[in-house]
Amino acid sequence: MRGLRTRGRNSSNAFLASIWKNLSAEKEKSIENASVSVNAADLLPSDHAYYTYLGSLTMPPCSEGVTWYVLKTPMRLSLEQVAAFAKVYPMNARPIQPLNGRELLASKLTEGLLFRI
Repeated sequence: MRGLRTRGRNSSNAFLASIWKNLSAEKEKSIENASVSVNAADLLPSDHAYYTYLGSLTMPPCSEGVTWYVLKTPMRLSLEQVAAFAKVYPMNARPIQPLNGRELLASKLTEGLLFRI
């Protein structure tokens, strides 16, 4: 899982703790639980600044033409939360790829603009 920081054993992400508690033990097998309510906005940090670039899928067929948006502020997870996810999804991403001439842009949210890095 890229873009995540771990904080140690007792510093779990409270929002993800409820997700992980209901995570299927089998890859690509969904679980329905009507008693669990999720607000995706709770996943976002208070600072919504981001980087963006044209890239590709991270899993085969690794097709081009994907616009990526990566938050500048990483999420924080405990080591146990990362391990729980990796147990079900051990191959989550391919290695980091070079830019190969692609532009990497960064948001400047105070003005709603993007600028080149």
